[in-house]
Amino acid sequence: MPTNDLKQISKFLSYLLRHNPGDLGLEMDRHGWVHVEDILAKADQPLTRQQIEETVRTSSKQRFSLSADGARIRANQGHSFPVDLGLEAIAPPDILYHGTAKKNLAVILAEGLQPMERQHVHLSLDQETARAVGSRHGKPVVLQVDAARMQAEGHAFFLSANGVWLCLSVPARYLRQ
Repeated sequence: MPTNDLKQISKFLSYLLRHNPGDLGLEMDRHGWVHVEDILAKADQPLTRQQIEETVRTSSKQRFSLSADGARIRANQGHSFPVDLGLEAIAPPDILYHGTAKKNLAVILAEGLQPMERQHVHLSLDQETARAVGSRHGKPVVLQVDAARMQAEGHAFFLSANGVWLCLSVPARYLRQ
């Protein structure tokens, strides 16, 4: 399947599973799972199970997971509404990174990182990934997060199924440019 088609399917699934399952009248359980057959039956575009499975399997960002039996799908993180992903708090690496656009820097350094319309702040294990994320929004800036100190001072960290580190917020005192 052409990469462009898979990208469009990924965007469609992201919209449904992270932001608006109600747009197609999908029933999502509290853990974010939706039946694949429901998506196929209600999608307003031609879509096959094979295309969904290929999108999940080949996506470099690994935004989605299929259940063990392949009957259900969910987004691994990035929801704009409450979803219980069943993640346990774990110790993060000492340093994590966050990519943003330079235009956002002054506010972030003053107020810290907030999840905005999402459930969590997303953090990266490496600077390259953070830079790529930041470049989607303008001239990229990479911020260093003192995750070890945050955790020592009571902040919880979670690791999503696709390797994105999550936390509720990052106060400005834990950030360095």
